[in-house]
Amino acid sequence: MNYDDFADLYDHQYDSYRDDLHLYAQLAERVGGPVLEIGAGTGRVTSHLVRRGVDVTGLEPSARMIGYAEQRAERERLTLRLVQGDVRTVQLPQRFALCIAPFNALMHLYTPNEQLEAMENIRRHLEPGGQLVFDLSVPRYGALATLRHEGETFHHEGRRTDVFLVQRQDELRQRIVTEYYADTTHEQGQLTRRHYTLTQRYYTRYEVEWLLRCAGFESPRVTGSFHGGPLDERSEVMVFQTRRREG
Repeated sequence: MNYDDFADLYDHQYDSYRDDLHLYAQLAERVGGPVLEIGAGTGRVTSHLVRRGVDVTGLEPSARMIGYAEQRAERERLTLRLVQGDVRTVQLPQRFALCIAPFNALMHLYTPNEQLEAMENIRRHLEPGGQLVFDLSVPRYGALATLRHEGETFHHEGRRTDVFLVQRQDELRQRIVTEYYADTTHEQGQLTRRHYTLTQRYYTRYEVEWLLRCAGFESPRVTGSFHGGPLDERSEVMVFQTRRREG
């Protein structure tokens, strides 16, 4: 997935998403040390943490996403520390008390090797006993191979954009492929369409637990929401909280 092509739609879609902010802010304030955010995107979580006085570094592979984050920072009069890089290979001089990977950031690691490389590199960037916290979607999807409009409509400078999507699931490779169609109606009545493809690799709970153990982390605490509580059949997210294992 090339988020350079997807950045403007992503920023519109998720700018108002707030479900996870209180959890990550609470964790960051509790550790009181430097925080590394994996998959900073357009700065939604990063800017929230900075407003709360958190010392946070945002890691993001897409230059255009970083550009949108910098625009956000300018609008909100914030100073964001953003680094362009890949979570599997980046080498930062600093070590962190907490690493977070909000909003399915780890779903862009498509193979076991990529996932293990990322987790091992995250561990190397944590202080002894440092925490890793992230959330992943529960792999439960709507009608597959069906064009859907899920209420995403944006108005900007006299234009209306409606977002439609089609999802296809590859169960053998545990991937969900989402085709987005952004249809924009202009003031003069003409219609234009942009098309984007998003591929994500979904996880099961115990698969993640084994991945963490193999990468040198403690057995995680797993909850089914950002407010705590068990992971059950009604949960939409899986939240994992663990620490770097020593020895």
